[in-house]
Amino acid sequence: QLQASGGGLVQAGGSLRLSCAASGRTLSRYTIGWFRQAPGKEREFVAAISWSPGSTITADSVKGRFTISRDNAKNAVYLQMNSLKPEDTAVYHCAADYQGDFGKSRSARRYDYWGQGTQVTVSS
Repeated sequence: QLQASGGGLVQAGGSLRLSCAASGRTLSRYTIGWFRQAPGKEREFVAAISWSPGSTITADSVKGRFTISRDNAKNAVYLQMNSLKPEDTAVYHCAADYQGDFGKSRSARRYDYWGQGTQVTVSS
């Protein structure tokens, strides 16, 4: 299944890189999305990368600060988070949609597989 890792506690302005790894699945065949959920708030789309040809999309709230990428050789997808803000504090989940329609990648309903999240806490 999917496993997100790399979260932690960081000061505002700092950086973290989250990783999404899979066992038993070849991630290059999946559209991968990152979502986050803060306490008391709804789940929010963060970023997605298509299975082919690797197009990306990011939410307006993180555009210019977060970058999604994949390394097919390592069967992993990454979310590089820079210039972190306290409002980025949340549990971050990665999700996979087999050969998914990238045009619908902002919708959590598209994703078939979800990993356990990783906590990101940004202190002010």
